[in-house]
Amino acid sequence: MSQNDAFRALDRQECLRLLTKVPVGRVVYTRQALPAVLPINFSLDTDSSVLLCTSPDSNLAHAIDGVVVAFEADEFDAATQSGWSVVVTGRATVVTDPDEHERLSQTGPSSWMPLHDAAFVRIESEMVTGRELWGACGTL
Repeated sequence: MSQNDAFRALDRQECLRLLTKVPVGRVVYTRQALPAVLPINFSLDTDSSVLLCTSPDSNLAHAIDGVVVAFEADEFDAATQSGWSVVVTGRATVVTDPDEHERLSQTGPSSWMPLHDAAFVRIESEMVTGRELWGACGTL
């Protein structure tokens, strides 16, 4: 087996389907001119945007509003050395429309952290890539 036989690229639809199977991913952004990665729970909206729920005063909301970020989620099994990883890249925006905010309050993600007030951040799924890794147990 060649090294490339151990994984395959996933198409957009399969990537989006896999994202619905896990509750937590990581948002990758720039904080004070340095790379930052933050684990956060999320959901997908009907237009395939990644939705985050955070505090309106959070450093995250201020740092990513209006800029391009990456969002990554995955699922791996160490015992079988297999799994998948999906990356969504796109512009992040804090939802400011009151009707949209109300809709997301009912259907969007809820923060795992206790929040007095919630802000929703939408990451447009402009570029969606992923790959699946098949176990390499027993190969040297």
